[in-house]
Amino acid sequence: MTIRRPSAARTARLLAATAVLAGLLAGTAAPALAAAPGRTAPRAVVRAEAPATVTVTGHGRASAAPDLAILSVGVEASRPTAKEAMAAQNTAAEALLAVLHKQGIADRDIRTDSLSLSPVYTQNAQGENKVTGYQAGQSFSVKIRDIDRTGQVIGAVNDTTGDAGRVNGVVFDVADPSALRVKAREAAYKDAYEKAAQHARLSGHELGRLVSLSEGESVRPGPGAAPGIAADEPSVPLAPGEIEEQVTVSAVFELV
Repeated sequence: MTIRRPSAARTARLLAATAVLAGLLAGTAAPALAAAPGRTAPRAVVRAEAPATVTVTGHGRASAAPDLAILSVGVEASRPTAKEAMAAQNTAAEALLAVLHKQGIADRDIRTDSLSLSPVYTQNAQGENKVTGYQAGQSFSVKIRDIDRTGQVIGAVNDTTGDAGRVNGVVFDVADPSALRVKAREAAYKDAYEKAAQHARLSGHELGRLVSLSEGESVRPGPGAAPGIAADEPSVPLAPGEIEEQVTVSAVFELV
């Protein structure tokens, strides 16, 4: 067997072709590597800085003269039996309602608040509690829309019901509190804005846009009230005073 070795010229040609092929391969790979996204240098994330804010609470008040009186009245009767006590209470309640209607109070302005019947106990010499009778009662809430006549209505109730009548008290209010609440809300927002503007000046900023605003539950301080009134008073002088509405708001403003 004869083995032929390549000539020197042929070997040179093969080496030259191999070098050219290697150069071509290197040239085609370089653009691919250049086009690929960088893997060793992550992109920097830029976050916008949150603006400074100021949170304030504003308080507002508004007052007005009342135009409504709410009278709490009732009747009570004690009798030996429950049936007799209820019958006496019914008679007194009918008289009370009749005098209220006579005073110009509409049915829609009279409401029964409570109705009760309970035994009356008496302790004997042996220390035992025994039922000796029953007490029946009924209370009403009465709206008087002409408050100047409140004392007159109370006097008429006392004259009619006598010892069975009970005047538990009277409070004054406004029939429609919405207008009063609007004024109190405006005052509360103005108070919050002025506080926020002052904080902005003190911190070297200007007051920016309103970010959020919330309102708390409106509060009305207890209106003027008259306590229980003796039944022998023919007419009662009253002082209605003023009704006040209070509103609280919480506001967040940007500082620029």
